[in-house]
Amino acid sequence: MPARLLARLVAMSVAGLARVLTGVLPNWRGCLPEAKQRVYIANHTSHGDFVLIWTVLPHALRRQTRPVAALDYWGGNGVRGFIGREVFNAVLIDRKATAPGQDALAVVIDAVGAGASLIYFPEGTRNTTDEVLLPLKSGLYRLARARPDIEIVPAWIDNMARVMPKGEFLPVPLLCSVTFGAPLLLQPEEDKTAFMARVRDALLALKPEEREQ
Repeated sequence: MPARLLARLVAMSVAGLARVLTGVLPNWRGCLPEAKQRVYIANHTSHGDFVLIWTVLPHALRRQTRPVAALDYWGGNGVRGFIGREVFNAVLIDRKATAPGQDALAVVIDAVGAGASLIYFPEGTRNTTDEVLLPLKSGLYRLARARPDIEIVPAWIDNMARVMPKGEFLPVPLLCSVTFGAPLLLQPEEDKTAFMARVRDALLALKPEEREQ
């Protein structure tokens, strides 16, 4: 079976499995799923987060939307590498790129320059703490400065950490939701501190109220 056909079949299977396990439906609270280039940003608690956002996008938008993921996790030669590279066409960031002249964000900016929409997690890593949201990394500000014309759409993924707990291989069936907020644009003369604070507030505003026990 050709690799491209296999990748498409796996993508359909992953999307179907995600819907069965989580019953996920999108809540487009602040915008509609329009066919325009965007950067979807979200809280990050599980390796399945980008799958959930990708799943709730209309099919036509999925084809142009690439998740930004860690090279060390999704870039290997095994099953994860096939899923990351072939199934989702992920933009793989080398989080260990610290040598002079290396810029981990360059591949992200290049992907946007090539016309892709992105799924991007500004916390930079999974949040396995008791904090609601980790401090946001400045890479998003750099991306917004490079392409201030592209909408940044905040999204909140609810309950995914319980579906894919840290260290577990098999997911637990639980209801999840993805709520999308109003698009953000970097304002003229807006500095990094102000922009990142505005992004953080936009994400937290989408968080559902705590459920009663």
